[in-house]
Amino acid sequence: MSAPTIKEAVVTLSAGPVAVYPSVLRALSRPVAYHYDPYFQHFFESVAKKAATALRVKEPALLLQVEPAPAIEAAAASLIGPEDTVLNLASGVYGKGFGYWSARYHKDMVEIEVPFNEAIDPADVAAAFKQRPDIKIVSLVHHDTPSGTINPIREIGKIVRDHGALLLVDAVSSFGGMDVHPDDCHVDVFITGPGKCLGGAPGTTVVAVSERAWAHMEANPKAPRASILSYLDWKDAWRHDKPFPFTPSVAEINGLDAVFDQYLNEGPEKVWRRHALTAAATRAGVKAMGLELWAKTEAIASPTTTAIRVPDGVTEQAWVSTARDAFGVVFSGGFGATAGKVLRVGHMGPAAEPIYATTAITAMGGALRKLGHKVDVGAGIEAALAVIAAG
Repeated sequence: MSAPTIKEAVVTLSAGPVAVYPSVLRALSRPVAYHYDPYFQHFFESVAKKAATALRVKEPALLLQVEPAPAIEAAAASLIGPEDTVLNLASGVYGKGFGYWSARYHKDMVEIEVPFNEAIDPADVAAAFKQRPDIKIVSLVHHDTPSGTINPIREIGKIVRDHGALLLVDAVSSFGGMDVHPDDCHVDVFITGPGKCLGGAPGTTVVAVSERAWAHMEANPKAPRASILSYLDWKDAWRHDKPFPFTPSVAEINGLDAVFDQYLNEGPEKVWRRHALTAAATRAGVKAMGLELWAKTEAIASPTTTAIRVPDGVTEQAWVSTARDAFGVVFSGGFGATAGKVLRVGHMGPAAEPIYATTAITAMGGALRKLGHKVDVGAGIEAALAVIAAG
C-alpha cells in the first residue's frame, strides 16, 4: 500500500522552522568543501566573526553543529557545576523544561514559575536573590514560543549582573526579530539559531559566551569534554589554525553565512520593524474577529509569534488542519502545557511581512467559519489593514 499523497502547503506561518530566504537556499546548494581545506577553515572563521557582528559582541560566536535544543542542554552541562545553585525562571514550556536539564548538574535549584500566559516579574528575581544569595546561575527563556510571550530580559539581566551571578538565555525565537543582544542585556550565555527570525535552516546554533561564563566552565570539574554537550571543545574552533572537535556541517555553515548577510544587509532595525508591524496587525485582526489573545496582556505578546486562545466548541487540531486543507496555510498548535489551547501564528524571517497578517486572518477566520464558529473575518482584515497603513 503506497503512502498517502499530501500536497505541500502554500504558505507556512508556523512558529518554526519557518520559510527560508531564497538567498539562504542558494547558499545551501553551494559546493561542500573538505572541512580541513584552508579555504573552509578561513570561511568558518569569517562566519563566526560575522555572527558576532550581528550579535554585537566582540568575540567570534560559537557555531555549534546541532539545532538549538541540544545546544541549550549542552549549555546546562557545560556551565552548571556540582556546587552551583540555579535560579530557573519558568514562564512557559521551554523555561520549565530547562529545570529538568539543570537537575542533572546543579547542587540546588530555586524556581520562579508563573502561569504560562504571563511573564516573569523582575521584582520576584530580586527577592529570590535576597532569600538565596548563593544563586550562581539564572536561566531564562526570552520568548517562550509555545505561549507567544516575552520576558523583561534587560531588567532581569541587570539584577543578575548586580548580584554577580551568570545569566543563561534562550533567545532562539527572539534574536533577529527584535532588539535584543547579549551585552545590552548582561547575558553570559546567549543562545540563538538561524531557523526562526533569521529565516535560515534549523540545523545549527549560534552562541555568544562571556569571559565570565568561559571562566566558570573551565573551573567546572564536571564540564563535559569529547562530547556533543561540550562548549569547551568548540571554544577556539572558530580559529582557522585550530582543529574542529568533529566534522562541521559544511552546507549549514554556507547557509549561516547567507543568513547573516541577509540580516545585516537589510539592516537589523528594518528587520525588527517589519516583525513588530506584522505581529501588531495580526493581533488587531484577531481581536476584531472576536478572538482572544493567549498572552494575559498585549504588552508581553511577542512580535515574532502570536498565540490565540482556541474558542469554545472548536478543537485546536481541527482549526489547524482546516486552515491547511482549505486555505493552504500552515499554523502551529500549542506544545506541552499549551497543547490543545492555542493556535500560533509565526511572524519570523520571510513570513514577517505585514501582508501575511491578512493571510493569517483570512485563513484562521475562514477555517473557523467552515467549522461552524461565527467570526467577522471582514472586520479582522480591516483592522489588520488599518495597522499596516498606520505603520
